[in-house]
Amino acid sequence: MNAPQLVVHRDKELMAQAAAARLITRIVDAQAARGSASVVLTGGRNGNGLLAALRSAPARDAVDWSRLDLWWGDERFLPEGDPDRNDTQARAALLDGVPLDPARVHPMPAADGPYGTDVDAAAAAYARELAAAAHPESRGPVPRFDVLMLGVGPDTHVASLFPEYPAVRETERTVVGVHGAPKPPPTRISLTLPAIRSAREVWLLAAGEDKAQAAALALSGAGEVQAPAAGAYGLARTLWLLDTAAAARLPQPPYPTAPA
Repeated sequence: MNAPQLVVHRDKELMAQAAAARLITRIVDAQAARGSASVVLTGGRNGNGLLAALRSAPARDAVDWSRLDLWWGDERFLPEGDPDRNDTQARAALLDGVPLDPARVHPMPAADGPYGTDVDAAAAAYARELAAAAHPESRGPVPRFDVLMLGVGPDTHVASLFPEYPAVRETERTVVGVHGAPKPPPTRISLTLPAIRSAREVWLLAAGEDKAQAAALALSGAGEVQAPAAGAYGLARTLWLLDTAAAARLPQPPYPTAPA
C-alpha cells in the first residue's frame, strides 16, 4: 500500500476544475503510452461536479474520446434512464457532450434490464464484462484502470461499500450486489475493494464540512471495515482531493502534497 497524497483546494468549485485538468493529463498520458485509457467514474455531487468541469475545460479536446474506456465504481439499481442513476447523471454532466465510442462506455446493469430485479445476477454480469476486458498485464479479472475515482461519504463509504456491511468484507468477487444500503435506494451494485485496488491510481474526492470527519477518520489509520475509504488505494498512487472544509479536521501537515 502506497502512502496517500493530499491536495487541498480553496473550495469545491476550484477542486472540481483542478481535478478535471489533472484527469485530462492522466488520460492523455495513458493514450500516448498505450493507445487508450481506462477510467472509472463516480457519482455524487463531487463526481458530477468534476465531470461538468471537464466538459467546460479548455483542454478537453486534447483527449481522444474515441479511445477512452469508461466504467463505474457503483450504481443505484434503478431502471435505465432514472435520474438518480449515476450513469444518467454522468451522461448529462459530460458524456453526451463528447464523442465517445458507445462500445467503450460500460454502465452497470439497470433494474429493468436483462436480469430484471436480480441485483446479484446483474453484479455477476458486470464482473464478467470486466473480466472480458482484462488483458494479461492486468494481472487479475478486471482491466488495469488508469484512474479510478471515488466520492467519500460522510460515513466514510466509497462506491456502495458501507461501514460494517458485507460488501466491504468481500475478498474474492470484483462486483457485488448490495442489499439494504443505509442510504436510498437500498439496492445497488458496487465494485469491491479488491477491484478498486487493481487501479493504477485511486482518487478520493471529498468537499464540504460534512466530509471532514470522514476524511479525518479514513486517514487516521482506521480499518477498512469500519471506514471503507481507508481501504481504497491504488497500485501506484492514492490521491485525496479535498477542499478546505473537508480537510478541516486533518492534522497539519497531514500527508505529502501531491505533485501536479
